[in-house]
Amino acid sequence: MALIQKRIGLLFAAFLVLLAMAGLRAMWLGTVQAGSLRNAAVTQQDMRVKVPARRGEIVDRRGVELAVTEPAEDISATPYLVKDPAAVAKKVAPLIDKQPGEVLEQLTRRDTGFVYLARRIPSTTARKVHALNIEGLAFEPANRRIYPRDWLASQVIGTVGTDGKGLSGLEYAHERLLHGVDGERHIINDALGKPISVRDPKPAQPGARLELAIDNAIQDKAEEVLASVGAKFRPKGATAVVMDPRTSEVLALANWPRVDANNVADAPAYARQNRAVAFNYEPGSTFKAFTVAGALEDKKVTPDTMFNLPPQIVVADRTIGESHPRGYVTLSTAEILAQSSNVGAIIIGKDKLGAKRFDHWVRRFGFGKPTGVDLPGEESGQVLPLDKYSGSSMGNLPIGQGVSVTPMQMASAYSAIANGGILRPARIVRKVDGEPTRLPRGKRVISAKSSLALRIMLKGVFAPGGTASEASVAGYELAGKTGTANKVEETTGEYSEERYIASFVGFAPAENPRLLVTVMVDEPNGAIYGGEVAAPAFQSIMQFALPYLRIPPE
Repeated sequence: MALIQKRIGLLFAAFLVLLAMAGLRAMWLGTVQAGSLRNAAVTQQDMRVKVPARRGEIVDRRGVELAVTEPAEDISATPYLVKDPAAVAKKVAPLIDKQPGEVLEQLTRRDTGFVYLARRIPSTTARKVHALNIEGLAFEPANRRIYPRDWLASQVIGTVGTDGKGLSGLEYAHERLLHGVDGERHIINDALGKPISVRDPKPAQPGARLELAIDNAIQDKAEEVLASVGAKFRPKGATAVVMDPRTSEVLALANWPRVDANNVADAPAYARQNRAVAFNYEPGSTFKAFTVAGALEDKKVTPDTMFNLPPQIVVADRTIGESHPRGYVTLSTAEILAQSSNVGAIIIGKDKLGAKRFDHWVRRFGFGKPTGVDLPGEESGQVLPLDKYSGSSMGNLPIGQGVSVTPMQMASAYSAIANGGILRPARIVRKVDGEPTRLPRGKRVISAKSSLALRIMLKGVFAPGGTASEASVAGYELAGKTGTANKVEETTGEYSEERYIASFVGFAPAENPRLLVTVMVDEPNGAIYGGEVAAPAFQSIMQFALPYLRIPPE
């Protein structure tokens, strides 16, 4: 009996100890930790979350949607609150397009109290996860960027990151306009975590709507033509720029290989690059037009000035001939351009202009600095400083060697020839929220008289004996220039005998231009000349765009 009483006493004593400990714990929680616990409870019951602004849409000049935003949600989890991670992973994974093992790994983490299971998933999908009513999952409002035309102009439009900010292209360049102003949502939950009050004290303000100068149909055609160039010549890449030279509005800017804007991660870095502004290359013979332009302006030549041309010319330590061997000939300035004579262009640049004036005209046309187009990542090209000229420089530079340009620089400079002599930056964004953007200021670089003379001379490129004589568009007179340039080997610094750039720049109608197209093909195979590789692409784009834009034949 005494043993039983002793055991009862010990149990009673233990109970008193536990009761005392509970009392002390309650006192500790009610006094010392009361503030932090109160804050935690309020945090769980009184929440303020960011409401992302709806990102502004991007459309073409006819209102075709190129980039839009749809409601989405971020799904996160507090791992230690998820009771059966394996079962939850099995239910949630198929809905968010992930493997159960990947979700389970996140749900079983013990080094953090917060993990993202999915970012920017469509609200329709999020609602299915909501319906599972799983403790420990949280949902935050977000937006999801969608590119309805998938591949179209993807390098121009760019991409948006998981944080909702632009990463490249117009999405990056115009982030401030497109992003809008994020709002704030005030949520009050009950003791079970269910919302009983939701209000937005600071409503989100949507981003601006950008209307581009790009025309969806012309852009699609340009990309289709470059795809044909890719299939036929298997180049490393190709780029085309289509402009209205009167306003410098860019009607199309195409790059090949194409990239799916909704799945950029799978594309190689070279394909993601907008090479119209980010690719430097030696232009070759397309540059001869600027050599002649300077000589015309300085009144050193006229279109009819005659030159007795030897088969080759020696400049310092270089002997330079034509692309195809020939004997002695007599050609006019106009014929030198039409037949793309290296010897003739060098004589005009070296003997008629001279190094100082040649350098002046190269820079006058904007080479060696960005054009100022409203696209990010624009390169300046490379123009040799006058005091760095070597003895052979005036044998290289007048024919487009030893200088590098971008396709956009060439398009802008040729636009000055086409529009009467005014050089201005190209314009991509045409309107912001319906308000026209300011037409870029231009400057006169050559006289209207010289501009007209150049346009007439460049018609000869399409005439018999010209370097693009096989290209034509029924009813229209064309003007332009072919270019073929060896690429420089990075390891040796020498010109490659196997890798070339083929290019073409031209406009129509020749004497009153309303459309300009430049095509650059990087490392074509099977053919190398601009007249054979790039001129047919120019022709195909013109054949579509001229009647599409209702530009009347001459």
